Amino acid sequence: MNDTSTSFMRRLAVPLAAALVLAGCSLTPRYERPAAPVPAHWPGAQPAEGGPAEDQAQTLAAPDLPWEQFVQDERLREIIRLALQNNRDLRVARHSVEQMRASYQIARANQFPTLGASGSYTRSAPATMPGGASVNSSASLSVGITAWEIDFFGRIAALKQAALAQYLATEEAQKNTQISLIAAISSAWLSLQTHTELLALAERTLATREESLKLTRLRLDNGVATALDMRQAESLAATARASRAEQKRLRAEDLSNLALLAGQPIAEQLLPKADETQLSGFADVPAGLSSDVLLRRPDIRQAEQQLIAANANIGAARAAYFPTISLTAGLGRASSDLDGLFGSGGQRAWNFAPAISLPIFDMGRNRAGVESAQAARDIAVARYEKAIQTAFKEVADALTARQALAEQLQAQQQQTDAERERYRLVDLSYRNGVANSLDLLDAQRSLFGVEQALAQTRLAQRANEITLYKALGGGWSQTQPESDQKQEKETSKE
Repeated sequence: MNDTSTSFMRRLAVPLAAALVLAGCSLTPRYERPAAPVPAHWPGAQPAEGGPAEDQAQTLAAPDLPWEQFVQDERLREIIRLALQNNRDLRVARHSVEQMRASYQIARANQFPTLGASGSYTRSAPATMPGGASVNSSASLSVGITAWEIDFFGRIAALKQAALAQYLATEEAQKNTQISLIAAISSAWLSLQTHTELLALAERTLATREESLKLTRLRLDNGVATALDMRQAESLAATARASRAEQKRLRAEDLSNLALLAGQPIAEQLLPKADETQLSGFADVPAGLSSDVLLRRPDIRQAEQQLIAANANIGAARAAYFPTISLTAGLGRASSDLDGLFGSGGQRAWNFAPAISLPIFDMGRNRAGVESAQAARDIAVARYEKAIQTAFKEVADALTARQALAEQLQAQQQQTDAERERYRLVDLSYRNGVANSLDLLDAQRSLFGVEQALAQTRLAQRANEITLYKALGGGWSQTQPESDQKQEKETSKE
């Protein structure tokens, strides 16, 4: 390398070193997580006797419970696995993550210079020239930096931090989509089981009422029953037929909904059977006592990442007040002949062109940009706080409903047992001529009603377990890949 090249490299090294030193300057406000605007404990909860350590151990249990352990029906697990592969909403969420990852990589690349190579070769001659034409030729080849903005005031770093936060927010959105999908499939499965059970109940009830109708018709022919008894028996049989038709329709809708969520039709062997009398069970969800567990919900983490992005955009907007410095430099060779470009006929060439742009008067554009970024940050704070308040309400309502539904189910089970015994006794008395047809029809109607109500309450109780699991952030492991941990560390440093 000759003296000219050495001199150029030395001159280029000085501004590069200065850029690396001064690029650490940042105008982004220091991020502080807003305080959660909810009570520290759930309504009615009392601090654990073991103190904070025991409390923390309880609160970590629900979000860390994998869905494979929460869902205890193997058929439902298989349907969820199908949905995680084929559900279109989840596919969109995954592709959105890939898109935001690429956007973050673009923003990160803007911090570094872009190296490029260029070359040219020309031959020219005048159209007419006394004494004959003279042909001129020239060739050049260079490698250099193309318009590198030196980030003195942290504008590019702030944009990179905002892009990283948006990327992480999209990842949390994907997690939230998976949680919602698992909850929706579990709820649809319970609804299918319930309507399958109610369809079987309607068919059994219809068979019983048609048998009673035949007996009433026989008694009418023998002069024992009246026409009124006959019409009431016909009405109850028609009611059972209408209920059976309704349950068939609801079950078909459940199958369509489940197929849509799973992304494909469900195999017959995975569907609930008509003789099943119990709904699928789920693992017990410990809620813990501290509401800090809400901060691990993906939707709240998504809102916080969006808040971090809005905070970083303030730094980028503030940097617009200050000069923008860019650098273009190159090193290469030039020759009047292509063959001599790398030979003795070539000459070394270099260029160094720093440029500065300073805003002087912009009619308040930069100030408005900062005010807009600050307003966006305030909006993000409000949305983050609203997300926490909504999550707290969901968990509190689910905990309250869990206790109430347990008591309601116990009472309705006792009522159903009593109505079944009553119907057995009335039917026995009617067949022996002791009770009249009105007593029998009333016992049939009452038993059918309480059995339907019991099935609906069982559905509500199981659905509440799913709601509580989802509200506590269950359905997605909180263990992050190492790459994500590095990115979050980078965010905290910036």
